[in-house]
Amino acid sequence: MSLQSHRELEATREKLRLLEERYEATKREQGGDEHVRELSMRSLKRLINQLREEIARFESRSSLRTHGG
Repeated sequence: MSLQSHRELEATREKLRLLEERYEATKREQGGDEHVRELSMRSLKRLINQLREEIARFESRSSLRTHGG
């Protein structure tokens, strides 16, 4: 995935916010299958990190373009 526009950037930031909220909610959950919760948290964390990286790459490219790099 590679962000191409500021609109995509904003949508990705919103997805990131929702994933972070879900991660925190999953962390606080009680009961249920601990193993399933751990796997869910790993998956959420992987997605969170992927979106953070995409945002950082886009912002870096944007910064280079606006500063003549």
